Amino acid sequence: MSKKKRLVLKVGSAVLTEQNRIAKDRMNNLVKFIAELMQFYEVILVSSGAVAAGYTYLKINKKIVANKQALASVGQPLLMINYGKKFEKLGINIAQVLLTADDFDSRKRTRFAQDAIEALLVNRVLPIINENDVTATQELVFGDNDQLSAYVTKYFDAHMLIILTDIDGYYDSNPKENPNAKLKKIVNFISDSELNQKASANNEFATGGIVTKLKSAHFLMKYNIPTFLSSGFNLTFAKSFLIAGVHTRGTIFTKI
Repeated sequence: MSKKKRLVLKVGSAVLTEQNRIAKDRMNNLVKFIAELMQFYEVILVSSGAVAAGYTYLKINKKIVANKQALASVGQPLLMINYGKKFEKLGINIAQVLLTADDFDSRKRTRFAQDAIEALLVNRVLPIINENDVTATQELVFGDNDQLSAYVTKYFDAHMLIILTDIDGYYDSNPKENPNAKLKKIVNFISDSELNQKASANNEFATGGIVTKLKSAHFLMKYNIPTFLSSGFNLTFAKSFLIAGVHTRGTIFTKI
């Protein structure tokens, strides 16, 4: 029996949260989708949402760094409880993994993390990774889970990164502002001007935006690892691409 290919699936705050709380229906759909993916792939989930989950219990200004760290501390176990209950119904065990940029700068720490992830996947446990907001300093912080997911993809030997967000792919202009914007289904090159755009997240609890997704894809393209950007609101496109092998919508970033 051949070994399953490995995917990293990153889901952002724009998908997981709505009106300052966890979007339960979208989380339910995500969990069912991941359970289906696990029949065909080894899956690592990189999930945002801890700060938003914390804010449902603790209404403090998240723009203050210490407050954001406190919200993440409150919200991370709440997020995992939500995931745990939903995956348990489908017979899937989960594990929490908190990482910082520093963990990938140390060969020793990277090796420890790699060994732990391998052990989890061998035992069909779904690793759920988030940035460790409490211990990450300004110098060591990824700042968004898009770039964290790119490092996870490379260092944990995944063959592709899937980013689920609030748009259904990468367009030639902002589709929220331009109704005539055209979807780019395949991207083989990302210019410096695209990478240096001002980041602008659409969700109150998001820290990335399209620029951080482009940076993640650009990083992985250097290692010939593709990235697929698709909608987390309508999982039909990601399911079609990953399970049926049909590319209807969404953008694949890959070197020629």
